[in-house]
Amino acid sequence: AEYGLSFLIEIANMPAVAKKPVPKKGGRQGGKKKPAIKFVIDCTHPVEDGILDVADFEKFLNQRIKVEGKVNNMEKKVSVSRSKSKITVSSEIDFSKRYLKYLTKKYLKKNNLRDWLRVVASNKESYELRYFQINNEEEEEEGDD
Repeated sequence: AEYGLSFLIEIANMPAVAKKPVPKKGGRQGGKKKPAIKFVIDCTHPVEDGILDVADFEKFLNQRIKVEGKVNNMEKKVSVSRSKSKITVSSEIDFSKRYLKYLTKKYLKKNNLRDWLRVVASNKESYELRYFQINNEEEEEEGDD
Protein backbone atom coordinates (compact mmCIF):
# COMPACT_ATOMS: atom_id res chain seq x y z
CA ALA A 1 0.00 0.00 0.00
CA GLU A 2 3.07 2.21 0.11
CA TYR A 3 3.51 2.31 -3.69
CA GLY A 4 3.06 5.57 -5.48
CA LEU A 5 0.28 6.15 -7.98
CA SER A 6 2.70 6.59 -10.90
CA PHE A 7 4.36 3.25 -10.09
CA LEU A 8 1.00 1.40 -10.16
CA ILE A 9 0.06 2.98 -13.49
CA GLU A 10 3.45 1.99 -14.93
CA ILE A 11 2.96 -1.67 -13.85
CA ALA A 12 -0.56 -1.75 -15.31
CA ASN A 13 0.72 -0.61 -18.73
CA MET A 14 3.57 -3.17 -18.91
CA PRO A 15 3.08 -6.23 -21.14
CA ALA A 16 2.62 -9.47 -19.22
CA VAL A 17 5.29 -11.35 -21.20
CA ALA A 18 8.22 -9.88 -23.07
CA LYS A 19 7.55 -10.47 -26.76
CA LYS A 20 10.28 -11.86 -28.99
CA PRO A 21 10.65 -10.35 -32.44
CA VAL A 22 8.86 -12.55 -34.99
CA PRO A 23 10.88 -13.29 -38.15
CA LYS A 24 9.07 -12.23 -41.29
CA LYS A 25 7.96 -14.97 -43.61
CA GLY A 26 9.21 -13.83 -46.97
CA GLY A 27 8.58 -15.45 -50.32
CA ARG A 28 11.21 -17.46 -52.11
CA GLN A 29 14.34 -15.43 -52.49
CA GLY A 30 16.02 -15.34 -55.86
CA GLY A 31 13.15 -17.19 -57.53
CA LYS A 32 14.78 -20.56 -56.83
CA LYS A 33 12.59 -23.51 -57.73
CA LYS A 34 12.20 -26.20 -55.10
CA PRO A 35 14.10 -29.32 -56.23
CA ALA A 36 11.91 -32.21 -57.34
CA ILE A 37 11.59 -35.18 -55.01
CA LYS A 38 12.53 -38.39 -56.81
CA PHE A 39 11.83 -41.94 -55.68
CA VAL A 40 12.77 -45.15 -57.51
CA ILE A 41 11.15 -48.57 -57.23
CA ASP A 42 13.48 -51.28 -58.49
CA CYS A 43 11.50 -54.26 -59.80
CA THR A 44 14.44 -56.06 -61.45
CA HIS A 45 14.18 -59.49 -59.77
CA PRO A 46 10.44 -60.17 -60.31
CA VAL A 47 10.56 -58.76 -63.87
CA GLU A 48 13.47 -61.04 -64.82
CA ASP A 49 11.45 -64.02 -63.54
CA GLY A 50 8.39 -62.85 -65.47
CA ILE A 51 6.00 -62.60 -62.51
CA LEU A 52 5.57 -58.81 -62.56
CA ASP A 53 4.66 -56.48 -65.43
CA VAL A 54 6.26 -53.03 -65.00
CA ALA A 55 3.89 -51.38 -67.50
CA ASP A 56 0.90 -52.63 -65.51
CA PHE A 57 2.48 -51.43 -62.24
CA GLU A 58 3.13 -47.99 -63.76
CA LYS A 59 -0.49 -47.80 -64.92
CA PHE A 60 -1.65 -48.80 -61.41
CA LEU A 61 0.41 -46.01 -59.82
CA ASN A 62 -0.89 -43.43 -62.31
CA GLN A 63 -4.47 -44.42 -61.46
CA ARG A 64 -4.03 -44.59 -57.67
CA ILE A 65 -1.68 -41.78 -56.61
CA LYS A 66 -3.59 -39.09 -54.76
CA VAL A 67 -2.56 -35.44 -54.84
CA GLU A 68 -4.30 -33.12 -52.36
CA GLY A 69 -6.70 -35.92 -51.44
CA LYS A 70 -7.88 -36.59 -55.00
CA VAL A 71 -7.13 -39.41 -57.42
CA ASN A 72 -6.19 -38.38 -61.00
CA ASN A 73 -5.11 -34.94 -59.73
CA MET A 74 -1.40 -35.34 -60.57
CA GLU A 75 -1.25 -32.82 -63.45
CA LYS A 76 2.41 -31.76 -63.66
CA LYS A 77 3.05 -31.92 -59.92
CA VAL A 78 3.69 -35.68 -59.80
CA SER A 79 4.92 -37.85 -62.65
CA VAL A 80 5.46 -41.61 -62.93
CA SER A 81 7.90 -42.95 -65.51
CA ARG A 82 9.64 -46.24 -66.14
CA SER A 83 12.92 -47.35 -67.61
CA LYS A 84 13.38 -51.09 -68.19
CA SER A 85 12.52 -52.59 -64.80
CA LYS A 86 12.63 -49.45 -62.65
CA ILE A 87 9.80 -47.03 -61.92
CA THR A 88 10.60 -43.43 -61.05
CA VAL A 89 8.15 -41.14 -59.27
CA SER A 90 9.06 -37.45 -59.45
CA SER A 91 7.20 -34.81 -57.48
CA GLU A 92 7.41 -31.04 -57.26
CA ILE A 93 5.23 -31.01 -54.13
CA ASP A 94 5.68 -32.86 -50.83
CA PHE A 95 5.39 -36.57 -51.46
CA SER A 96 5.80 -39.39 -48.98
CA LYS A 97 8.08 -42.33 -49.71
CA ARG A 98 5.96 -44.33 -47.28
CA TYR A 99 2.89 -43.69 -49.46
CA LEU A 100 4.76 -45.21 -52.39
CA LYS A 101 5.50 -48.30 -50.30
CA TYR A 102 1.83 -48.52 -49.35
CA LEU A 103 0.74 -48.39 -53.01
CA THR A 104 3.39 -50.95 -54.00
CA LYS A 105 2.15 -53.36 -51.33
CA LYS A 106 -1.41 -52.77 -52.49
CA TYR A 107 -0.42 -53.66 -56.07
CA LEU A 108 1.40 -56.81 -54.92
CA LYS A 109 -1.65 -57.90 -52.91
CA LYS A 110 -3.96 -57.26 -55.87
CA ASN A 111 -1.81 -59.51 -58.07
CA ASN A 112 -1.32 -62.18 -55.37
CA LEU A 113 2.42 -61.53 -55.20
CA ARG A 114 2.46 -60.31 -51.60
CA ASP A 115 3.31 -63.82 -50.32
CA TRP A 116 6.54 -63.95 -52.32
CA LEU A 117 7.75 -60.35 -52.61
CA ARG A 118 8.56 -57.69 -50.06
CA VAL A 119 9.26 -53.98 -50.41
CA VAL A 120 12.65 -53.04 -48.95
CA ALA A 121 14.28 -49.62 -48.80
CA SER A 122 17.63 -49.98 -50.55
CA ASN A 123 18.63 -46.37 -49.86
CA LYS A 124 17.12 -43.02 -48.85
CA GLU A 125 15.23 -42.45 -52.09
CA SER A 126 14.55 -45.92 -53.44
CA TYR A 127 12.70 -49.16 -52.78
CA GLU A 128 13.51 -52.61 -54.08
CA LEU A 129 11.24 -55.61 -54.55
CA ARG A 130 12.92 -58.67 -53.05
CA TYR A 131 11.90 -62.25 -52.54
CA PHE A 132 11.30 -63.53 -49.02
CA GLN A 133 14.21 -65.69 -47.85
CA ILE A 134 12.78 -69.13 -47.23
CA ASN A 135 15.01 -71.47 -45.27
CA ASN A 136 14.96 -75.03 -46.61
CA GLU A 137 17.66 -76.23 -44.22
CA GLU A 138 15.20 -78.00 -41.88
CA GLU A 139 13.67 -80.03 -44.76
CA GLU A 140 17.15 -81.05 -46.00
CA GLU A 141 18.21 -82.23 -42.53
CA GLU A 142 15.06 -84.36 -42.16
CA GLY A 143 15.79 -86.09 -45.49
CA ASP A 144 19.26 -87.25 -44.29
CA ASP A 145 17.90 -89.54 -41.56
